Amino acid sequence: MAAASKIDGQENPVSSYMDGQDKVIATAQQIIKSLATDESAAEDMLRILSGFDNRFSSINHLFPSSSSSTSDNNNLLIEELVDDGSNDDDERPDRPEQHVIDEGGGEDDDDNDGLSEIEIRLEEAERLISRWDSDSLLFESSTEDRFDYLSAVDDAIAVAADESSSAAVRCKAEVLIQIAMARLEDEFRHLMIRNTSPLDAAGLHGSMRRTDSCENDQVDDNVDDNSADNDYSSSSSHHQRQESTSIDEKTCRLSISKEQQEFDLIHPEAVADLREIAERMISAEYHKELCQVYSSVRRDTLDECLSVLGVDRMSIEEVQKIEWKILDDKMRKWIQALRVVVKVLLSGERRLCETIFALSDELADECFAESSKGCVMQLLNFGDAIAIGRRSSEKLFRILDMYDALLEVMPELKELFGSDFIVVEAEDILVRLGEAVKGTINEFANAVQKETSRKALPSGDIHPLTRYVMNYVKLLVEYSGSLDSLLDDGDFNGDDDANSDESRSPLGCRLRLLISYLESNLEEKAKLYEDAALQYIFLMNNRLYIIQKVKGSDLGKFLGENWVRKRRGQIRQYHNSYLRASWTRALSFLKDDGMSGAGSVSIGGASRVTVKDRFKNFNLAFEEIYKTQTTWKVPDPQLREELRLSTSEKIIPAYRSFMGRFGGQLETARHAGKYIKYSPEDLESHLLELFEGTTALSNHPRRKLSS
Repeated sequence: MAAASKIDGQENPVSSYMDGQDKVIATAQQIIKSLATDESAAEDMLRILSGFDNRFSSINHLFPSSSSSTSDNNNLLIEELVDDGSNDDDERPDRPEQHVIDEGGGEDDDDNDGLSEIEIRLEEAERLISRWDSDSLLFESSTEDRFDYLSAVDDAIAVAADESSSAAVRCKAEVLIQIAMARLEDEFRHLMIRNTSPLDAAGLHGSMRRTDSCENDQVDDNVDDNSADNDYSSSSSHHQRQESTSIDEKTCRLSISKEQQEFDLIHPEAVADLREIAERMISAEYHKELCQVYSSVRRDTLDECLSVLGVDRMSIEEVQKIEWKILDDKMRKWIQALRVVVKVLLSGERRLCETIFALSDELADECFAESSKGCVMQLLNFGDAIAIGRRSSEKLFRILDMYDALLEVMPELKELFGSDFIVVEAEDILVRLGEAVKGTINEFANAVQKETSRKALPSGDIHPLTRYVMNYVKLLVEYSGSLDSLLDDGDFNGDDDANSDESRSPLGCRLRLLISYLESNLEEKAKLYEDAALQYIFLMNNRLYIIQKVKGSDLGKFLGENWVRKRRGQIRQYHNSYLRASWTRALSFLKDDGMSGAGSVSIGGASRVTVKDRFKNFNLAFEEIYKTQTTWKVPDPQLREELRLSTSEKIIPAYRSFMGRFGGQLETARHAGKYIKYSPEDLESHLLELFEGTTALSNHPRRKLSS
């Protein structure tokens, strides 16, 4: 028989039709056997089914009949119904039983075939429900047609719920309801799809742009920080905090205003129609079908929203393989998308569910959960992948932004989902993001402490590590609220520099520890310079840079005045040590010690030869220092001037005094200019050229004087 259903390997249309007909009849047979409990009910069932499809007229032999007369009556009824089915509803001949209803709608007790008021209502409902075929849409027709159809559905639902009606009548109502529900489900789906608001970037990113206006993109440092030899510049991009938690934080978080929260997920004019349909399906207890059609459409829409917001569906493995630059962009988009999804889309989705499913709070909750869980879980899965991923210092501030964003929307998530597993999962991921923050800070501290690069900057300038660490800790302060709740202060108490609540806080203790690691590392790096004077220039430059970063930000209140005062005292010590290391030898040639001795000419106990040697040696020492220290760099103008001034105060008076006492001895000597090459004013002018970081050979003083 199976082979007969195909002809030459092709599907036999006749056989297929017969198979389909068999299935239809088998279904009808099952309905009748289940619902038709007596002869009268069976007859009614046959009449109802035949009215929808004349194929059912062939199953009259299934009726429980005790006499041939009943069978004959059934056959006669079948023929009549088949004929009726070929005519338009409005042209159907009145059935005999319709003429026995009195004017008051009552049933004629003398005629068993008379119809009750309920049956009349059901007949009218049948006429209205069955006239809509699958090719036309009810909610694209006239308002009057919609009203009539929905009224017919209401009547069918009322009859089905009326226990005073016979089983046959209720059975007929149930069949009508089933047909109507299939129709309304299709109408519901069509209305939702057709009336979903456009998912373009302009619509969804409107709220994102308002959020972005609160971002405080901070420049890492001034132009001098972007040095060409900065080994750490490739990782400096994380120094731009995209989501500010500064004074404007509250303004930023309130920027998703009522205007944004009223973003129409579905065109308002369609919501009323959807509610009309939902009310009928709820009344008919078609909750499951209604939830399925709603959640399937809205789930796809919310997934598309994520795509428009730049959030792609990715596995944990895929997230962990992405290079940092791309991952950083995805993390930034995730932060923005999370806020928009929770504060705008899901809030709107909740209101939409509560409006459409106003008859059932339980169904509203179920539909909201089913439609939005996938969207939220996609966001949470990305957050989880970041939290458990490889830790690196450049990720810290993005992870903190993610932590803050998730912490910010937690109240809304709890309000939207209650005690659902979504909230539990979000809380777990928040904890894991916090652990990632703490772990990253600890690893950063270890990296600063153990950084062992052996590259010394020839000019003694600010080391890239100093810039990197200070920019890093400066940004940590902007997350003080989050970090103070995340960091453990158990290992960092008892610091004598802590003279305020902020400096005693977990973040204050951690900041002092990080900077102490940096300072210790700089002390070691200073030893890379063979010239002791350059060691002190290097230490002064870097220590002053640290102080300036502290004074120019909120770091000061976390480190304390005592901390700053100690560092300024260290800079003064480095300054004095520089003067001794640089100028002690040159100054030794301007002292009176050893000026008496043998010579061809002696004046005042000092030989001319000795005087010549002193001037000659001083000139050589000064020129060597000048040649070297004009290549050294002191970027801070104030420190540079202080160093020049203190050097002049030591050198110029000593040179002027020595020249006044012994310069006269060489006035009559041949080639006097060979020994007295500089006036005090010349020396002072040359000292003003120190610490410019110049590498040109033309800066040699002899070359300038001869030009």
